[in-house]
Amino acid sequence: MMNSTDQARDNDTLDLNALFGTLLDHKWVIVIVTGAFFAIGVLYTVFATPIYQSTSVVQVEQKTPSLPGLSDLTQSLGTTASQATTEIALLTSRLVIGQAVDELRLNVQVDPQRLPVVGDYLSRGHKPGEPGPVRFGLSRYGWGGELVDIFKLDLPDRLMNHKLELRAGENHQFTLLDDNGKTIAQGSVGQLVKAGDVTVQIRQLAANPGTRFDVVEQPALTTINKLQTDVTALEQGTDSGIIDLTYNNADPVLAQQTMEHITKAYVRQNVERNSAEAASQLQFVKDQLPKVRNELDRAQAAMNAFQTKSHAVDISMQTKGLLDQIVGVENSIQQLHMQQADIDRRFTHDHPAYQALEQQMGTLQAQKAAMEKQVGDLPDTQQELLKLSRDVQVSSNTYTSLLNQAQQLDIARAGTVGNVRIVDSSLVDINQPVQPRKLLVVAIATFLGGFLALAFVFLKQILNRGVEDPAVIEDLGLPVYASVPLSRGQSAVISGSKRPAKKKLLAISDPADLAVEAFRSLRTSLHFARLEAKNNILMITGASPFAGKTFVSANLAAVIAQAGQKVLLVDGDMRRGTLHQHMGIRAGEGLSDVLVGTHEISAVVQKEIVPNVDFITRGRVPPNPSELLMHEHFTDFINAVVPLYDLVIIDTPPILAVTDAAVIGHHAGTSLLVARFGLNKARELALAQQRFEQNGVELKGAIFNAVERRTAGYSAYAYYKYQTEPT
Repeated sequence: MMNSTDQARDNDTLDLNALFGTLLDHKWVIVIVTGAFFAIGVLYTVFATPIYQSTSVVQVEQKTPSLPGLSDLTQSLGTTASQATTEIALLTSRLVIGQAVDELRLNVQVDPQRLPVVGDYLSRGHKPGEPGPVRFGLSRYGWGGELVDIFKLDLPDRLMNHKLELRAGENHQFTLLDDNGKTIAQGSVGQLVKAGDVTVQIRQLAANPGTRFDVVEQPALTTINKLQTDVTALEQGTDSGIIDLTYNNADPVLAQQTMEHITKAYVRQNVERNSAEAASQLQFVKDQLPKVRNELDRAQAAMNAFQTKSHAVDISMQTKGLLDQIVGVENSIQQLHMQQADIDRRFTHDHPAYQALEQQMGTLQAQKAAMEKQVGDLPDTQQELLKLSRDVQVSSNTYTSLLNQAQQLDIARAGTVGNVRIVDSSLVDINQPVQPRKLLVVAIATFLGGFLALAFVFLKQILNRGVEDPAVIEDLGLPVYASVPLSRGQSAVISGSKRPAKKKLLAISDPADLAVEAFRSLRTSLHFARLEAKNNILMITGASPFAGKTFVSANLAAVIAQAGQKVLLVDGDMRRGTLHQHMGIRAGEGLSDVLVGTHEISAVVQKEIVPNVDFITRGRVPPNPSELLMHEHFTDFINAVVPLYDLVIIDTPPILAVTDAAVIGHHAGTSLLVARFGLNKARELALAQQRFEQNGVELKGAIFNAVERRTAGYSAYAYYKYQTEPT
C-alpha cells in the first residue's frame, strides 16, 4: 500500500512531467516568439541612433588659507574635508553650464529631417560638411553629412519652443518657415537677416538643395536645466579631490565640445574667484599697514622721550625675560585680531570659527593679565620702560608681518591659477558608443521574448482548464465510448473547392486518418451499447457550441454505412445547423418543412449522399424550433423513419444553449454527449448531464473529440498510426 509520502512524491513527479510536457507541446510558440524578440533586438541595435560619451577628469586641490594661523584654526575646527562636494555643485551650476550653453548656442536645436525608420541608419558614415547624395529622389530628407551653424537667432516669444523649418536652397540661400508653413525669413549664408521681430544669421550651411531641417529655440534656462541633468559629476573615492565628468550625446563632436566648454568655464571661474579673494585680502592688509605704522611710530617716540627724561638706557635681565613673554603674547593677540577682522568679513559671530577665535583671545588675555601683575612688582622706572619696549616690539613685529603678507598676496593675485586643474581633457571614443549596448540589448530582448512566451503558455494553460483526460469525464459517470484525435486535414477537406460532395467527409477523403479509425472503434462500441436500446435512434449532442458534434455525426454515419447498414442522418439543429456543409450540399427543404406540414418526408430525404446514407437537412429556419419538436408531427416523423433504416442519427443543438436536445432525447434510444479536448470544462459537462437528468433523458456516454497529441498525459499514447506500407 502506498503511503502519503510516496503519493506526494508521485504527485510532484507528475506535475513536473506535465510542466515539461506543456513546454514541449508549445515549443514552436516559444521558439517563434523568442526568435521574434531576438530579431527585434538585433534590428534595434542596427537602426538605433548610437550615443557617444564625452569624459573628462578634474582635480580639486586643498585650498590654503592666506592669513597666517588660519590653517591651524580651520584644522582645529575639522574643516579640512575634501572640497569636491562643493566643486561638484559648482561644476553643474547655472553659472558654469550657462556659459557653455551661451558659447555653443545649445538652446538652438537644428536637426535634419530623415527618412522615417531607416533614415538615421542610411545617413551614417558621412563627415560633417560633406552631404551625402540624394537617394530615391527624396531631396527633402538629409542623407548624412549635413552641417548648419546658426550664429544668431532671435525669435519672439510666440515662436519659442515651436518647431520651425529651415530649407536649404541653391547658391547658399535658405528659407525659414514657422510651424504653419509660412515663410518668416529668407536670405543667404553669412547675411544678417531681419524680418519683423525675427533675426537670423547662418554662419555655415552645408546641405543638398531642398534639404529641410527642424529648428527649435528653447529658453536658455530650459536648456541649462536639461544639461545639468545630463552632465554627471562623481568623485573618485572619498576625499580624493578627483572628479569624473561624463556627458552623452548622439553627436560625438557636440559632446566633446560641450564637455570642453564646461570644464574650461569651471576652471576660469575658479581662477577668477581665487584672484578676487586674493585681491580682497590684499586690500585689507594694505588698509591695516598705515594704522600699524602709526602705532609703531607713536610707540618709538614715547620710548625715546621716556629714556631721555629718566636717563634710563636699558632694562634688567629679569625684566627682559618678562618682556619677551609679554611680547609673544601680544603678538599672538594682534595676529588673532587680524584673523578676527578677516573672519568677520566672511562669517557671522555665531559661526564656530569666530567662536573659536574668541575663545583663543580670551585665553591669551588671561595670560597677559597674569604677566602684567608681575610687572606691577617691578620698580616704576622698569615698569614704564618695559611697557614702552613692549609696545615698540609688538608694533614692529606686526608691521613686518603685514609687509610680508602684502607681498605674498600681491604675488598670489598676479599669478593666481586656482585650486582646480583639468587632469584629462574632454575626449570621445567615436569607435565605441556607450549606447546601445548591443550584446546587452539582444540578450535582454531574447530573455524578454522567452519570458513572455513562457508566461503566455502557462497563462493559457491556467485559464484554459478544459478537459484533457477522458478519466475526468468518466469520473462524472459518463463512459467514454471513443477518443477522436484531432484531424489536421479536416479543415482543408471542408474548405476544398471543386470537389465531389462525398469527398467532403474525412471518412471518405482520408479513410486512413486516425480520427476515422476512432470512429470505427466507436461503431463497434455502439453495436453493443444499442442492444438494449428502445429504438434505433442515436442522438448526438454537445454541452456548448464548437464541440464538434456535427463533424462526429457526419463521419460516424459514413463509417457505419461502410459496414453495410442503412443510415439516415438528420440535422436536428433547426437554428444554426451546418450538417449540410459537411455533406457538401445546400440546406434546402428539410426537417422544419416536414414538422410544419408543408412537405412530406419523402420529399426532403436526399438519397445516397454517401453510399448507404440518406440525409435530411435542417430546412428553413423556423421562429419556434422547440415548439415544433414538441408537436406530434415530430413523433410521427420518428415513427415513420425508424422502420426504414438500421440507424437514425440526429445531430442536435448544444443542451446548455437551448432545450431542443432534451426534447429530442425523449425519442432517442441512445444519447451521446460530445466533449471537445481542451474546450469543455468538467463543470460544464456535469451541468449538461444534470440538465438531461432533469428532463428525464439518460446519457449513454460521451465522445472525446479533437484530442491533441501531448508530450505528457493521456493523449501522448492514445493513438498510434498503423496502416499498410506502400509497396
